[in-house]
Amino acid sequence: MPSSQWNLTPSNEQLLRLYERMLLIRRMEERLRDDNAAGKLPGAVHLYIGQEAVAAGVCAHLEDRDYITSTHRGHGHFLAKGGDPKAMMAEIWAKEEGICRGMGGSMHVADTTKGILGANGIVGAGLAIATGAAFGAKLDGDGKVAVCFFGDGASNQGVVMECMNVATLWGLPIVFMCENNTFSEFTPSREVTAGRISDRARAFGMPTHDVDGNDVVEVWRAAGEAIERARRGEGPSFIEAATYRIQGHMEAEAFLLQGGAYRNADEIEAWKAKDPVERLRDRILSLEAAGEAEVGAIDQRVLAQVEDAADFAEAGTAADPALAPSLMFVGQEA
Repeated sequence: MPSSQWNLTPSNEQLLRLYERMLLIRRMEERLRDDNAAGKLPGAVHLYIGQEAVAAGVCAHLEDRDYITSTHRGHGHFLAKGGDPKAMMAEIWAKEEGICRGMGGSMHVADTTKGILGANGIVGAGLAIATGAAFGAKLDGDGKVAVCFFGDGASNQGVVMECMNVATLWGLPIVFMCENNTFSEFTPSREVTAGRISDRARAFGMPTHDVDGNDVVEVWRAAGEAIERARRGEGPSFIEAATYRIQGHMEAEAFLLQGGAYRNADEIEAWKAKDPVERLRDRILSLEAAGEAEVGAIDQRVLAQVEDAADFAEAGTAADPALAPSLMFVGQEA
């Protein structure tokens, strides 16, 4: 990894904001995990538990006008970019009050007013969308940037190379953010991915960082440098964050695996010991950025926010299937 020139340290206030955003993602996902287990949700959910430091560390540097594209595991990106927890929860519950009026569901949460161009059920689809958004941002010339979150599985899609090539040639203001959580659905990445993913970006001469994706400060620093560089008009950067998804590829995956397994409990427990949320909490306390009481107040505030979002979703109006044509075709009234 090249030595970073962006060696700032987050202030105490910034650390607390990062912690609150990461904790919100964690508690929202835990609530969805529990609601899914209780049979309350109308569809599958792919949870972000264990990867919160990546979304929070990157999006801390972004404004509403900046763009992100996401993946099928997109709740964390949505919340980190400032998406409304109530609207997201209602969307996952297939309610008309949802951010996409209940028509998108868990894998398609989006809010263009926040620059959230959408989670996506197609592996790697966000790459081309983000590259297009970055091209538009360059034409606008007003300092906007785009960030594309994608996984190690998506890194094997041909569109990755196409987008990095175009972004480098045209000097687009984009950050390619690879979350290497070591799995492509149910397959360990070592079985399907050759070499180091970040080396693919180095082949284009693109500034590249390899970071501990469970250390939010390390992510924050690398993302800050890459985003600042893009804003200055100096082109794309690539970040590969080593992380791990604690939950399965999707909730209730045991029904699909039918007794099979692609990882073991010892591996999961080893990664739980590197929990990004707990690591940041310990850092805050050890640095005396806040005391136990202040951290506890954040915990309670987040829990109340999650409960409010869940109550809002449960009380919502079931989405009307008749909305589908009006939301899919230009010129139709919603």
